[in-house]
Amino acid sequence: MSVVVVAILTPKPGRSQEILDAFAVVSPLVHAEPGCELYAAHTDGDLVVMVERWASPADLAVHAEGAGIAQLGALTDEALAAPTVVKVLQNVPLGDPTKGTIQ
Repeated sequence: MSVVVVAILTPKPGRSQEILDAFAVVSPLVHAEPGCELYAAHTDGDLVVMVERWASPADLAVHAEGAGIAQLGALTDEALAAPTVVKVLQNVPLGDPTKGTIQ
């Protein structure tokens, strides 16, 4: 069963683009990791939110210890105003099966 993750990063003022640039560097590495089904950045200009989907909890665990995440930490450490909040979520499908879940 797929695992959905939401990671919320709070950049220091004026440093959101630096965080997005770091994700642009590591995303190809993460996309190539076994079990990566979705790894997509979103922003409102203040926060950077990653929405992820992994094929299994084991794949997520390998990702969490992988080179891409290590590189991301090195690239973003000085630009973050707070620790990254990571939530591993349980899917709750609702309504239309194609619109009520992250596929």
